[in-house]
Amino acid sequence: THNRTKQYLLPEGEPVPFLVKLGVMTPEGKVVKAKYDKFRQINRFLEFIEDINPVLAKDREITMIDFGCGKSYLTFAMYYYLHERKGYDLRITGLDLKEDVIAHCNRLAKEFGYEKLNFLTGDIADYEGVTQVDLVVTLHACDTATDYALINAVKWHSRVILSVPCCQHELFSQIKEPVNDSYLKYGILKDKFTEILTDGLRGLKLESAGYQVNMIEFTSLEHTARNVMIKAVLPDPAALTEKQRQKQEAAKEKASQEYEALKNMYHVHPTIDQL
Repeated sequence: THNRTKQYLLPEGEPVPFLVKLGVMTPEGKVVKAKYDKFRQINRFLEFIEDINPVLAKDREITMIDFGCGKSYLTFAMYYYLHERKGYDLRITGLDLKEDVIAHCNRLAKEFGYEKLNFLTGDIADYEGVTQVDLVVTLHACDTATDYALINAVKWHSRVILSVPCCQHELFSQIKEPVNDSYLKYGILKDKFTEILTDGLRGLKLESAGYQVNMIEFTSLEHTARNVMIKAVLPDPAALTEKQRQKQEAAKEKASQEYEALKNMYHVHPTIDQL
């Protein structure tokens, strides 16, 4: 029983066209050995997508934005899984600064026949291509790029946010707290502490905007140190009872107070304040 094969949402042995084209699988559905970490990461990500399925509308087109999509393995995986496997009417836009990568992804989307998957060259900070979004994804957006993605997601009242931050440097030089100075003088410890503080403040800020927030391990630490996912879900206001609304407002106020207390304790001024 300890040696059971893990049941992946996209199982090995069943060829998936986009995984074959991207070199993750052979035409027979065998996972390429050098791409096994990527195969596991894709399936791990799809587990989060499966978890938030009940939040996504099935009676209309749903819109997703993937900020900093890069080569878009996970973007293609989202479209394939939700549209091809689950039958959602789905439109996804991938955004990245690298023009050659975006052009390549658009060619692949056209080749796969993914009509509502498109890629644009652009910056997370000033993207204004939509007014309402159901799901915002940002994986390893560097430093404050994550904050701009979160800011846009809240502005659009996105029902779900899945964010894996990276390179949280902004607060490194700002932190001032005498009690902790004795160990924060060690750069590696201060760097790790900065990551925790930055993401903790982000989580509280999202809670103060009404989101239910969890911090989850995205991938194993043996593959990347940037492995914390911020999962934020906005409850449907129409589905809340009066008692639930009151509880939500109290939670928002509590999170706001905790955010201000933590920010003031360490004398920091995060970009996320723009929310």
